[in-house]
Amino acid sequence: MNLFTNETICAISTAPGCGGIAVVRISGPEALAICDTIFKPHNPAKSLLTQKAYTLCYGSIQQGEETLDDVMAAVFRAPHSFTGEDVVEITCHGSIYIQQQILQLLVKQGCRIAHPGEYTQRAFMNGKMDLSQAEAVADLIASTSAGQHRLALNQMRGGFSQELKQLRDQLLHLTSLMELELDFSDHEELEFADRSELQALAAQIERVISHLADSFSVGNAIKNGIPVAIIGETNAGKSTLLNALLNEEKAIVSDIHGTTRDVIEDTVNIGGVLFRFIDTAGIRETHDTIETLGIERTFQKLEQASIVLWVVDQTEAEQQIAQLSDRLLPLCEGKTLILVLNKSDLPHSQLSIVNSQLSINKVVSLSAKHKEGIDRLKTLLLEAAQLPTLSQNDLIVTNARHYEALTHALESIHRVQEGLSTHLSGDFISQDLRECIFHLSDIVGDVTTDEVLGNIFRRFCIGK
Repeated sequence: MNLFTNETICAISTAPGCGGIAVVRISGPEALAICDTIFKPHNPAKSLLTQKAYTLCYGSIQQGEETLDDVMAAVFRAPHSFTGEDVVEITCHGSIYIQQQILQLLVKQGCRIAHPGEYTQRAFMNGKMDLSQAEAVADLIASTSAGQHRLALNQMRGGFSQELKQLRDQLLHLTSLMELELDFSDHEELEFADRSELQALAAQIERVISHLADSFSVGNAIKNGIPVAIIGETNAGKSTLLNALLNEEKAIVSDIHGTTRDVIEDTVNIGGVLFRFIDTAGIRETHDTIETLGIERTFQKLEQASIVLWVVDQTEAEQQIAQLSDRLLPLCEGKTLILVLNKSDLPHSQLSIVNSQLSINKVVSLSAKHKEGIDRLKTLLLEAAQLPTLSQNDLIVTNARHYEALTHALESIHRVQEGLSTHLSGDFISQDLRECIFHLSDIVGDVTTDEVLGNIFRRFCIGK
């Protein structure tokens, strides 16, 4: 993708089949002139070229002498638009044919079809938002829970950027004092900055960066879903439980042992919290090569999960728990383990082993087949999630790229603190300060590369 272009671009900004109307967005230096060639206002005295900004004009799209559709055209003039360029948004009827015909007319008049994310990319390049805000646009579009929405909206409005700006200002002040001393290095008695004050400032900066980096575990769970591994022996009802939680037939259910041979994942919103459920291959002794690989992946996913649902067939509960407890319980340390006693609709005996031998305080009895007891399980999942109540002002890191940059910045500020405590030469401390500033600047896009920008924006949908 060419990051610097004066071409006028166009694209459909609404998803296909999403409703009775659609929006075609045109942005660039010739947006008004090009649209004026195909748009005829119903008021002959009006023209898009003279239309005031932030106003709507009712008219029709003309395909030669033929009227294609009656539309509304919204005008936004540079630099006060989303992209910072002249923008026209044509609201037409939702027919795919009409949308495609409008695009063809625009291309014939000199437009180019926009690349994925090119509108937001232009907004970034024209200084309408920084890079972290631009990435938040994609997160806002993809949000499926209240937590995702709040965090994305806060980041898009610049809450995270403002915090980083304050950090950078403090770091710049710190490094300017250090480098001022370097200019007078031949006068060793001169000290422009009290070392104890510098250490206090560095400690304050370290606390903020550390807090932001530590918040990624919560932010990642909110954005991508809290990972929940569904494990147990074959035919315990793991796939049936997954289908019941998702309320759809996602996994194949069969009485044949070993039906699930690979990992099946899907997400569901429960009480405003996104959970990522992972149905795994049943654990048993087998000589089947493919099934063995599936069981190996079961244990890999178990390591990645925050919550583990150990599904046990109540009709064989004593036996299944005894067979797997020694193998599973050590792997579940540090995780929330919920024992799911499935098939409650079938005759079963009381389980003394659960109370006497296992230290599991979250147990639920249910019938995944008949969806009985699922609400109780969802309650236990919400309790286990332990996510904080979020507001739009909370600063939580949700982006892996941001987390990586913060981690590098934290390493740099730790070297600064160590250098100050050991009375290291000012030029070395100054270098570490500048590295910290660099990594923070990378988050908001003050320093970056075309390759990084291309990777970020190509993940956007076309039209945004």
